[in-house]
Amino acid sequence: MAERIDFTEIAAAGYSSEFDSDAEQRKRKVQYESLLPKKKTRTDGVPKSQELEEQYTKEEGRIHRLHYLTMDAFDRHRQFVNSYMVFYGGSMKDFKRDTSKDKNDMDVVKENHRFLWDEDDESEENWEKRMAKKYYDKLFKEYCLADLSRYKENKVGMRWRTEKEVVDGKGQFVCGCKKCEETEGLRSWEVNFAYVEHGEKKNALVKLRLCPDCSYKLNYHHKKKEVVPPNTKKDKHKEKKQKKHKKHKKGRKEDDGESQAETSGKGGKPGDTDAHNDDGNVWSGPAKIAEEKSREEEFDDYFADMFL
Repeated sequence: MAERIDFTEIAAAGYSSEFDSDAEQRKRKVQYESLLPKKKTRTDGVPKSQELEEQYTKEEGRIHRLHYLTMDAFDRHRQFVNSYMVFYGGSMKDFKRDTSKDKNDMDVVKENHRFLWDEDDESEENWEKRMAKKYYDKLFKEYCLADLSRYKENKVGMRWRTEKEVVDGKGQFVCGCKKCEETEGLRSWEVNFAYVEHGEKKNALVKLRLCPDCSYKLNYHHKKKEVVPPNTKKDKHKEKKQKKHKKHKKGRKEDDGESQAETSGKGGKPGDTDAHNDDGNVWSGPAKIAEEKSREEEFDDYFADMFL
């Protein structure tokens, strides 16, 4: 009868359990990871209030700029005037004239040709308030109104606009002649406005916006200087065409020069051609960085098509 063999007493050399090894590996991995120093999550500090304020102001200005670019000139005019009333007080009722206290032109000149702004509180204003103030400030000294009833005698009476006339766009979007309400075909004329303030004679170059008929009256004796708005769409289109033509012409000249160099200068130095190629290389010079416009320049750009 065969002997019984007890396999538990036999050493199982070369045999191992895969399940046991996986468990051991996991255990070892957990132990190893527990020994490693724990990485602390980096957290940046709270930004300074000044940086936050600057970023907020930039973002606010960008939003307002995009909003204003969608408006036409007259809508922007109304928006700026309304913003002025919101930030500095007042309402449309304040601009309704009291007919019981009518005044002649001389009284209006004496009372309404002054500027109405204080320059002390500009530092605490936000972007929209500064924009409205800048626009409102320019309105009073940009345009005037004229009385052309005696134009044949070469006598033209001028006065500053009242606050109500500024808000209504009289002399800017409506003909600047005293008794004319035409809004189409307005042209801007530069006139010398002479007036007396506190016994002192003063002169100011201002714009007078007139319809074709009133423009004829103004220039009846002497031709005045017409103010043409800069950078019109036609001018931009012409500039693009000229640049394109110059670029094309320059490319043709360079091609002719290269062909002449190949035919006549085969024995030339190799360094000459390399230098010529380097000149046209886009990486040969530093990148052009667009200069950021100042706040005053930005405001002037927005007002360019409004002060025609």
